[in-house]
Formats: sequence, structure tokens, C-alpha cells
Amino acid sequence: MRSMIPERLELHLADGTAVVARPLSPADRDYVAEGYRLLSPEARYQRFWVRDGAVIGDAMLDRLLTDQLPEHAIWTVFDPTREGFPGLGAASFWRSKTDPLDAEFSVTVMDADQGKGVATLLLAILWLAAYRCGIQSFTGYSMPENASALHWMRDTGAAGEWDGYNLVFRWSLEDLDAIPETAAGADLAERLAELAPAFL
Repeated sequence: MRSMIPERLELHLADGTAVVARPLSPADRDYVAEGYRLLSPEARYQRFWVRDGAVIGDAMLDRLLTDQLPEHAIWTVFDPTREGFPGLGAASFWRSKTDPLDAEFSVTVMDADQGKGVATLLLAILWLAAYRCGIQSFTGYSMPENASALHWMRDTGAAGEWDGYNLVFRWSLEDLDAIPETAAGADLAERLAELAPAFL
């Protein structure tokens, strides 16, 4: 299955920044740990739902980096010319054990790189990788106070509902017509069209 998915994509953000996107592997433990450490406490809480500590545990690293397609994928986007930590963000999906046509999607963007289209780029990459693996929908979870995430999910075509504790959003990977005519939606549609030949 991995042979069907590209190992490296050289792309540009909307502001012209040249970036590289690639899957992460067990060899990237230090990279992921450093990215986790550099997140603000609020960003760390919104993504990992923990408030304490800037050190990611081995169990979480194992979970993020050990499983492989078609059950799990994790990609990063980084700037190869940036001094210090080059990562801009990362996203992953896990196929549901109860519904193999659905996968849980999550994305993290470094604080300084938010608002640049990184999350939408990662959504497009994971969208196509998941679709190539036979997954038909993504489910994402967000806390109700995370207004920026809620707006982004809606603006990229996810339908949301309240489950009594969190907001649950679902994207249909087969229904491109559901992508709205918003700025984020247009960006997603353009990225899907740009990247589809590499995945499909």
C-alpha cells in the first residue's frame, strides 16, 4: 500500500514559501518530540488534550509513528530552509475499528505558522491518502472553545454536531460538491486537484 503513496512532495504555500511534505516514520521520534515541545500550552491542549508538560511520552510517540497504511498515516510539512526546527505542522488519520470506511483525522500547526494554509494542505494530502486506502469519510473532534478550528472545519466542508462533550465534524471524502465556496474551501479544492495525480 505504501508504494501507492508518494514519499515526498515539493510544494509552495500561498505566500510563495517552498515547503516539503512527507510521511513520518519511527525514525522521526526526535522531530515529533521537538515539535511537541515547541507548541504553546494552549495549542498542545487543543490538539492532545493535555495541559501538563512539554515532553511527549513514548506511548504517544509509538502510537503516532508505528502503525502504517492502510490503517494509519501521518504526514508533516516543513520548510527545509528554516533555521532551527523546520516543521510547520503535521496531520494524521486512524481508520476506525468499528467502521472501516471512516477514519479519525487530526491536525496540528505550529503557533507561528497558523493562517498560512498549512492545515488545509495537510487535510488535502491525508484526504487523498485515505481515499486511496478505501476510506470514505473523516471524523474530527474539537473542543467548543476552539473557535478557529471550528470555523476552519466548517469552511472546508465538514458537517458538525454536538455529542454532549465535544463537537464532532465529518467530511465526506467522496462528495467534493460539499466543499463550500469559502476561502478555505477554495484552497482545499485547489489542493485536491493539484495533488490528485500523485495519489490517484
